[in-house]
Amino acid sequence: MSEGRRARAVSARLAIAACFLATAGLALAQEKSAEGVPPPKDTIFARKILMGAIDMNMDDIETMLAPEGKLDSAEGREHADAISIMLMAFPHLFPPATNQWKPNVDRDPATDTFASPDLWTNFADFYQRATDASKLAFAASRAERADQFRASIAQLRAACNGCHAAYQKTE
Repeated sequence: MSEGRRARAVSARLAIAACFLATAGLALAQEKSAEGVPPPKDTIFARKILMGAIDMNMDDIETMLAPEGKLDSAEGREHADAISIMLMAFPHLFPPATNQWKPNVDRDPATDTFASPDLWTNFADFYQRATDASKLAFAASRAERADQFRASIAQLRAACNGCHAAYQKTE
C-alpha cells in the first residue's frame, strides 16, 4: 500500500471515529437533563466510543510492531498523534455524575461504567496518567527513528495498562 493510500486509510478511520463521536454528541444534545447537562449514561457512552478509537489506533500500531508486522513509520506516527489528541480529551469525560459503578449487577456494555470509584477519589492521579500517556503518544508521533518509536509505544502500552489496572473494573 502506498504512503498516500495509508494516510487516506488512517484519515478514514479517524473520520469514522469522529462520526461515532458526533452521533454520540447529537444524542447528548437531544437528551439533556433538566439541569442542562447530558445524562450520565450518554457521557459514559461517549467515553467508551473515544476509548474504542484509541484502542483501534493502538491495535494498528501494535500490529505493525509485531514480529511478523511491517512498520510504516508515517502511518504509525499518524496513529500515535491521533492517540495523543484523544487522550487529552479523555479525562474530561469523567464528570462526578458518571461515578456509577455497582458490583454484582447486569451491565449494559454501552452505557454502564466499568470505571472504578477510585478514579473519582484519585482524579488528580487519573488526570495526570492521561496527560502523561498523551505525551508518550505525542513523543511516538515525533519519533525520527524506528527504535525511538518502538520505545515510546512500549512506554505508552505500559501507561495504558497501569491506568486500566488502577481504575477499570473487570467484573
